[in-house]
Amino acid sequence: MATIEIDGVQYQVNAGESLLSACHTLGIDLPYFCWHPALGSVGACRQCAVIQYRDANDTRGRLVMACMTPVTDAMRISVDAGQAKQFRSENIELLMTNHPHDCPVCEEGGECHLQDMTLMTGHTVRRYRGLKRTHENQYLGPFINHEMNRCIACYRCVRFYNDYAGGSDLQVLGVNNNVYFGRFEDGALENEFSGNLVEVCPTGVFTDKTFSAHYARKWDLQTAPSVCMHCGLGCNISPGERYGELRRVINRYNGDVNGYFLCDRGRFGYGFVNSPERIGKALLNGQTEIDDETAEQHFRELLNGKLPAIGIGSPRASLEANFALRCLVGEENFFLGLDDAEQSLLETVSGLLRNGGIHTPSLREVEQADAVLILGEDVTNSAPRLALSLRQSVRNAAFDHARSLHITTWQDAPVRELEKNHRSPVFIAGVCSTRLDDIAADCYRGSPEDIARLGFAIAHRLDPRAPEPEGLSDAENSLAAIIADSLSSAQRPLVVSGTGCASLAVIQAAYNVAKALPAKDKQLVFTVPESNSLGLAMIGGRRLQQAFERVNQNLAGSVIILENDLYRRARARDVDAFLQTAAHVAVIDCLNNKTTEKAGLLLPAAVFAESEGTLVNNEGRAQRYFPVYPVAKPVRGSWQWLSAVMQGTGWRHCDELTAACAKTFPSLAGIGKAVPDAKSGIDGMKIPRQPHRYSGRTAMLANIKVSEPRQTIDTETPFAFSMEGVTADVPAALEPVFWAPGWNSNQAVNKFQDEIGGHLRGGDAGVRLIEASGEVDWFTHIPDAFRPVEGFWRVVPLQHIFGSEELSRHSPPVAERSPDPCALMNPADAEILQVESCDRLEIRSLEGGIPVIFLTVKIEPALPCGLLGITAGLPETPWISRLDRVALTKADDRGDQP
Repeated sequence: MATIEIDGVQYQVNAGESLLSACHTLGIDLPYFCWHPALGSVGACRQCAVIQYRDANDTRGRLVMACMTPVTDAMRISVDAGQAKQFRSENIELLMTNHPHDCPVCEEGGECHLQDMTLMTGHTVRRYRGLKRTHENQYLGPFINHEMNRCIACYRCVRFYNDYAGGSDLQVLGVNNNVYFGRFEDGALENEFSGNLVEVCPTGVFTDKTFSAHYARKWDLQTAPSVCMHCGLGCNISPGERYGELRRVINRYNGDVNGYFLCDRGRFGYGFVNSPERIGKALLNGQTEIDDETAEQHFRELLNGKLPAIGIGSPRASLEANFALRCLVGEENFFLGLDDAEQSLLETVSGLLRNGGIHTPSLREVEQADAVLILGEDVTNSAPRLALSLRQSVRNAAFDHARSLHITTWQDAPVRELEKNHRSPVFIAGVCSTRLDDIAADCYRGSPEDIARLGFAIAHRLDPRAPEPEGLSDAENSLAAIIADSLSSAQRPLVVSGTGCASLAVIQAAYNVAKALPAKDKQLVFTVPESNSLGLAMIGGRRLQQAFERVNQNLAGSVIILENDLYRRARARDVDAFLQTAAHVAVIDCLNNKTTEKAGLLLPAAVFAESEGTLVNNEGRAQRYFPVYPVAKPVRGSWQWLSAVMQGTGWRHCDELTAACAKTFPSLAGIGKAVPDAKSGIDGMKIPRQPHRYSGRTAMLANIKVSEPRQTIDTETPFAFSMEGVTADVPAALEPVFWAPGWNSNQAVNKFQDEIGGHLRGGDAGVRLIEASGEVDWFTHIPDAFRPVEGFWRVVPLQHIFGSEELSRHSPPVAERSPDPCALMNPADAEILQVESCDRLEIRSLEGGIPVIFLTVKIEPALPCGLLGITAGLPETPWISRLDRVALTKADDRGDQP
């Protein structure tokens, strides 16, 4: 620690940190533009000027930039000195000479960092009356609007997009006072994190195009803390609602999970909430609309049959909803609703996390890894925010070297220069090329079997007690030795794997590698496909095929399906037979799909923005999401439909259900601590979801009724559907939106952190349920090497950030970025079939009863011979990615399109 003096007051701060960061940790307002807590300092905007004095006798001092000045003991600083204030005021006046006077019509207005900093410096009158430079704007795709005339050239956008996120198609063009931040030509920004430009940009150059379509001012949005539903990482989000419509999603800071950034699927995939495919009415036999009381009565009748009802759970439903269904039908009649192979993978992952004895890191900890092995997972497409953290881990070698040269790690430019020759190693073994290949020290391409074999070889190199695969090539043995040497010499090695390539052997090999590592601080992280995949596996249940058998053998009556399209889990012929044979089918879901079409009783379920629940992410962290706005009847939360028909034991409140779930499963005992204890609010008062400037409340429904209706009372959460309530002493993890006086932009989060870039005051949201304990024996079953079979191809599923996830596909901007259905193959295989890119393939399963499908060919040199890559999760190819081998022929021009 260091003692410094700021304007005559002494403070204790961390020695070596930047003076700007120290000031904001202390709560001292100091304007800035180019600096960002996650991006470090470059000193480009010159807005954070302060006066530094040599000693107590120095009365004049010198002007320094706080973001570029390291804290030293006995430092004397003045933020309020007249010279510093004048410099900051004149500097921002120069920055504003080209900025348009369009705040009233700018979408950033009211949450603009430029507005905040301009007022903070006292620049309230413009003297410049000359011409302003102007630019043409670009089309940047379905996610981002572009308004270059608002740019102040802080360089934050390209520093984040290129340096931090690894993008390459956003450049700085032009010279002197005429610089342009954009692409070399119009087109969609290619990076998966482009949406963060909306929050990184301190002005309105980059704005949310999806928000523009139904725009409302920030102060008119109703908000609550929430969790992203589009993968298993559990990133925190802040959804905003107006007039009963979800208008946008922005990043919500969590120091352990997503930090300052979201992926584009998490930010723009919310469109399913407003989709015309939403189920808004209870339906009987797919045609007759019924009210909620009638639907409830029909639901009860379905449960009173002679044969027991069975329940099908869901990895995208909350713990509470799955537990309620399990209680309703009984443990022996509860089925997880997963493809059998996926259930095996998740059960293995869950067991290794709980009993494997190896720490699973948070995303924050992932960034500290000094050597990484990614085994079988295309992380950018299966768990995007993890990929962003892995990209930062490459910098640790440069940080270490910078420290040896006495360069502070927040000095971004010199550290980036060192990074060219000092990078922590990342090794990627995957089926195909990935978006992280540019940071990899080496890449290996192979079938899932070959990837697993490489993993087993690495483990044996690290620890001779681990089983050794036979028959590896010299190149594979050499690569295994290189990877093992790098991992063994690391202090914080990390192994990354997951369910993406649908291989149990790959997961087992990843565990063997992690177990064999000698480092004390070794880490192992698995990705899982959906928001509550791990939570569902921790509850446990029977297999979907067993449910099919129970019904086919007339051992079960009614079937209750919870938020699950079974046609994504099993082959259509099996699901058809199951649903047709069942005595009655009741489906609780939020979106129409093939399963809801077969429902005898269809019950409309609330989405995450309309209900509450708990999810468990891939590291075993339980997190709670809260309703943003009251749900419109007859829609209910899934747990409410299920609880309503329980005889005698129905739970009236979600907290009661959470407590019962925690009591039933020892592994879930901590879920009640997922949020701070404020169930009844603070001091008996609720926390307002609406900002204190919320406008139009008395007139919002005047077209329906002149008198203002009473606000809906929320009996489930500590929040109020109102602007009235307590705003002081609210735990940061429960703040609906981060705001502080003078800080209207997202940078207000600085006021809610223990230290800049650290954890939220009072703790980040969520609680870890799993800590490393126990040990699992070596996995010894090593698969045989993959050998292509003439005339047949092995199908491998390929994840895609904008196509594989079920809910986000209903968001029009995401659907626009979704890939067309195609079949990827190696050029040598294409030559055998005499096909080229854009030709069509006829794909036949080796199993009977599965229809022929036609797909367009895409040549992919990185895909090994004998493999056929199919994008997982696309509705056009629901079954093909689950097959083992297929036969291929070139289709003639009369072949059907998928």
